[in-house]
Amino acid sequence: MDSYKQGIGMTSLRTRERMVARLSDQGITDIRVLEGFRLIPRHIFIDEALSSRAYEDTALPIGSGQTISQPYIVAKKIQNLISSLPQGNNFKNILEIGSGCGYQSSLLSMFAERVYGLERIYTLVKKSSATLRKLKISNVSIIHADGSSGYSKGAPYDAIIISAALAEVPDVIFEQLKKGGQLIAPVGENEQRLIRFTKKIKTIEKEDIGSVHFVPFLKGVV
Repeated sequence: MDSYKQGIGMTSLRTRERMVARLSDQGITDIRVLEGFRLIPRHIFIDEALSSRAYEDTALPIGSGQTISQPYIVAKKIQNLISSLPQGNNFKNILEIGSGCGYQSSLLSMFAERVYGLERIYTLVKKSSATLRKLKISNVSIIHADGSSGYSKGAPYDAIIISAALAEVPDVIFEQLKKGGQLIAPVGENEQRLIRFTKKIKTIEKEDIGSVHFVPFLKGVV
């Protein structure tokens, strides 16, 4: 295994195993999700100065005023997103809005033929794309774009995951979700709730997954 994947000391595979055990204790039960966290090295997605903290259950800065979410929240989002996906199957495509450093993108790559990650900050697009290339992950496309209108070129999507808090999810994004598809997003301003939306034939069903705290959703590109 490549050294940057295996890690040493506080970034070692053994340290990653302890993170996986903690996620299991916290209620992450999907074996596919736990295996993803075991395989993908979180430490290479953050600055080297912070790498010794990579497997703590905490958010960490990634530059440009953004953070990499704590592992438990990422695991919770993905577990709920793939809840309808049969074992051994993959989605055709996933849209990720707010791909940041690319860590969640790399985990999502295990569950889809193609992942489209939208990121509004160009420096993060460049950095995350380079990291994904290091990991030889070829089914993720990181796109410099304002995610407020989704990404119609890849639609319709089996699943959509949003990583910044909105007052409400725009209709244009729901329109890009397939019937029966799942959308996970933090919703709210003063108090944020992680919501799983399921698109039915004529309605959108909502399920409250719990309290969260994300950076606010911003429009435009920088």
